[in-house]
Amino acid sequence: MAAAAEEPAGRRGRAPEPGPGPGSPLGRVGNEGSPGGGGRRVFSPAGEFREFSRRQLRDMERLFRQYDAGKDGFIDLMELKLMMEKLGAPQTHLGLKNMIKEVDEDLDSKLSFREFLLIFRKAAAGELQEDSGLHALARLSEIDVSTEGVKGAKNFFEAKVQAIHDASRFEEEIKAEQEEKKKQAEELKQRKAAFKELQSTFKQ
Repeated sequence: MAAAAEEPAGRRGRAPEPGPGPGSPLGRVGNEGSPGGGGRRVFSPAGEFREFSRRQLRDMERLFRQYDAGKDGFIDLMELKLMMEKLGAPQTHLGLKNMIKEVDEDLDSKLSFREFLLIFRKAAAGELQEDSGLHALARLSEIDVSTEGVKGAKNFFEAKVQAIHDASRFEEEIKAEQEEKKKQAEELKQRKAAFKELQSTFKQ
């Protein structure tokens, strides 16, 4: 009986789940595995895909959510078929399977958000064949990965150097956002102090 009771938990540990779902903030969409499930780490787009800016990642998230019709955190073959048709580059059944296969690291025959981002990483690094479905997807999605990504890097070393530069830029964006929030908090504090001073004046 003990073995039977443990069976569902085992299945839960193995089943890939998308995490919080497509409505979650950037950095949580496409979590690899459920929270605490099987000890698998939580996927963080901003942490792993540092070659892309926050704006680019938000655009990719928006595109992913747009075609995740089932709202399960994955794009399956039929959803990919619809996506390619909408983008004006319809693919054959075999072509769609090959598109998924090229970035399907967990071999579940569908695209998680992380695997979806791999498409744009490969496109930015010039690793996709120009006549491939994935190249068409990246090109027609209107997400610009050429100006801030690693496009044009002729080898892995150059790509890594560019990625380090982009990581620094990403950290600068975070710092700028934090400074802006700090400034807003200080202004709010000053307004509250001025209001209290005004109240005390009326009370006198």
